[in-house]
Amino acid sequence: MELQNLTHISEFLLLGLSDDPELQPLLFGLFLSMYLVTVLGNLLIILVVSCDSHLHTPMYFFLSNLSLADIGFITTTVPKMLVNIQTHSKSITYAGCLTQVSFFLLFGCLDSLLLAMMACDRLVAICHPLHYPVIMKPHLCVLLFLVSFFISLLDSQVHYLMVSQLIFCTDLEIPNFFCDVSQLINLACSDTSANNIVIFFGGTISGFLPISVIVFSYYRVVSSILRLSSSGGKYKAFSTCGSHLSVVCLFYGTGLGVYLSSAVSSSPRKDAVASVMYTVVTPMLNPFIYSLRNRDIKSALWRVASRIA
Repeated sequence: MELQNLTHISEFLLLGLSDDPELQPLLFGLFLSMYLVTVLGNLLIILVVSCDSHLHTPMYFFLSNLSLADIGFITTTVPKMLVNIQTHSKSITYAGCLTQVSFFLLFGCLDSLLLAMMACDRLVAICHPLHYPVIMKPHLCVLLFLVSFFISLLDSQVHYLMVSQLIFCTDLEIPNFFCDVSQLINLACSDTSANNIVIFFGGTISGFLPISVIVFSYYRVVSSILRLSSSGGKYKAFSTCGSHLSVVCLFYGTGLGVYLSSAVSSSPRKDAVASVMYTVVTPMLNPFIYSLRNRDIKSALWRVASRIA
C-alpha cells in the first residue's frame, strides 16, 4: 500500500454518525440544541458561582472549573460536526484533526482530574470538618487546579506529538464525528507500539489515578458517615455528595460503556453513536444534576434571578 507522511496529508474524512441524507437535518437540529443547552447550562453555573458570595467555597470553585472544562470538551467536537452537516462535507484538515485530538484530551483529562479534586474536597469536608477551612484554603484550591491543568496539558501534548509522527496509508476515513487518537492509530501503517504505551500511561493519568482517588475518598466518606449516630446527620452528609457522585457515575459510566461497546462490537459506526454519550450527553447533563440536586445552587439561582428582575 502507498504510504504518506502525515505532514503531506491535507485532510481526513470524518464519516459522522450516518450517511443517510434524510437524517442530516435531524442530526443538525438535535446536536445544535444539545450544544446550546450544554454551553448555556454550564455558563449559568459559572455565573451563579461567580455572582453569589455564598458559593465562594472550594467545592463550587472546582464545580465552576468543571463547567468550564465541559464547555471546552463539547466545543472541541460538536461545532465541526455541525459545520460538516451544514456544508455537506466530511473533511477536516490535518491541522484541525490534530488540534481536535489535543483539546479533546486536554479537557477530557481535566474533567477527570477535577472530579478527583472534588472527591478530595468532600473527604476533607466530611471526615475533617473542623480543619476544613484550614486545609482547603483558596490558594491550595488554585494550586490543585493549576496542577490538574498542566498535567492535562502535558498529557494532550505528548499524544499530539506521538500522533504527528505516524505514517498513514491512503485510507484516511475516520468512522466517527471527531478525530480520536485510537482511531488515528488504527489508520496508521507505521509501528504504533510507542503510541500504545503512551495511551496506556495517559489512560493511567486521566483514568485510573482519578478513579482510585475517588474510590478511596468515598470509602473514607462512607465509613465516616456510617459512624454518625443521627439519621438526620447521615442524610445531610450523603446529600452533600449526591450531585458529585451522580456526575462521577455518569462520566466514568458512559466512558466505560463506550470502551466495552467498542470491545464487543465490530461496527465502528455503532462505536461513534456510543461515543456521543460521554462527549455530548455527559457535559449537557452535569449542570442539570447540580442545579436539580443541590439546594445551594437552587437558592443561588433564585437570588441571581431576583437581582436581575
